This record gives sequence, structure tokens and C-alpha cells, in this order.
Amino acid sequence: MAITRWDPFREVVALQNRVNSLFRDLNEGEDPVAAASFVPAVDIYEDAKKIVLKLEVPGIEEKDLDIRVEDHTLTVKGERKFEAEEKEQNFHRIERRYGSFFRAFTLPSTVDTENVGASYNAGVLKLELAKKPEAQPKQIKINLDSGKHVEEPELAGVR
Repeated sequence: MAITRWDPFREVVALQNRVNSLFRDLNEGEDPVAAASFVPAVDIYEDAKKIVLKLEVPGIEEKDLDIRVEDHTLTVKGERKFEAEEKEQNFHRIERRYGSFFRAFTLPSTVDTENVGASYNAGVLKLELAKKPEAQPKQIKINLDSGKHVEEPELAGVR
């Protein structure tokens, strides 16, 4: 009888290999890079005059971005293209996501959809949506001179 060294991870590695082969079978015929899509992260904040969205879209050229406002919905579409200088088989690892993305945001009725600005810097798309004038806060001044003169009562012991 031969003595075999016990490896506690042997079955885990075998299971992982089986699962990987299942996914390879499912994606057979598809370009794995083209099949992968992504959703860019977004930060949204507002102040008294505008709502600002910042989307992380590094590696995407401005011409590959499509920004639209229709029926109080802001949509941002784009595509990060895989431009391999080497054949795909030569890569050791491909972790960045490629392909197209689509994000849609419902805008509140306080947004002026005719006044939207977009800028792109260092891989961040910044969209500024101005609020309608009637939605912006207004400061109301108190009129102290109402025509009547009211005397303040004297406090006892205070001069």
C-alpha cells in the first residue's frame, strides 16, 4: 500500500477548477473582454443652486460619451474600448472592465433641464444641473419699521 500525503486544499482546488471550466463552457464563442461591462461609480451632491454628478470614467474618450436629458431623466452612456497591442493570449491578467455602460437618473422637478453643463477632467465626468430660480432658496428680510413706535419697558434695576 502506498502512502499518500494528505493535502487539505486538494478538493477545494479541484472544485474551483470544475467551476471555472463550467464558466468557460458558458462563454464559449464569446469574446470575454467584450462580454464584460461595467457601471461607473458616481457621486451626487447638491447645493442651493445646482445638483452635481461626478462619474468615474477613466480611459474613455469624450467622443465615446453620450449625455442626454429627456422627460426629467438624465442618461449617460459610454464605452471603454479594449485596444490590445498584444494578442489576448499574451496577457497574464485582465482586471479592468471594458465594454459599454448605461446610467440613468431621474431628475427632480426643481432642475432646469435646459441648463445642464458637462466637463471632463482626469477621467471624471462632471455634470452640473442648475435648479430652477423658483426652487432656489430666497432670503426674506424682516421689515422692522412698521410705522408704529413701540417703547421697550424699563427693566427694574438696569440702567
